[in-house]
Amino acid sequence: MKKTNFDLYLEEQLKDPVFAGRFEKAGEAWDVALQLAALREKAGLSQKELARKLHTSQQNISRLESPSYEGHSLAMLRRVAEVLGATVRVTLAQKGETEPMTLSEAKVACKLPSVCRWPRRRTQHEKK
Repeated sequence: MKKTNFDLYLEEQLKDPVFAGRFEKAGEAWDVALQLAALREKAGLSQKELARKLHTSQQNISRLESPSYEGHSLAMLRRVAEVLGATVRVTLAQKGETEPMTLSEAKVACKLPSVCRWPRRRTQHEKK
């Protein structure tokens, strides 16, 4: 497929690390906004109805669904997800990688059993 003028322009702009970083962040904000709006609509709720269920304002819901908003808190996302019958999953990935790091790749031992919900081997010290 032939590249459009916009494609060529964007390709050139993405060579600038500052622009590329801002562009990537904007994409993340779009993802969150679109997911929230889609889940709300799937639940058959208006912004006002969702706001009522969350004891907040319609303006706050509109802000959460805005692609330009970057102030999402995990606490609020969890509240929204609970009302919409969803869960919140946060993934972190190394820069330049498309897939998040797995626990085995992280090579970090979990020392808080109450927090770690996956099976793990007990250390010699824990076995005593």
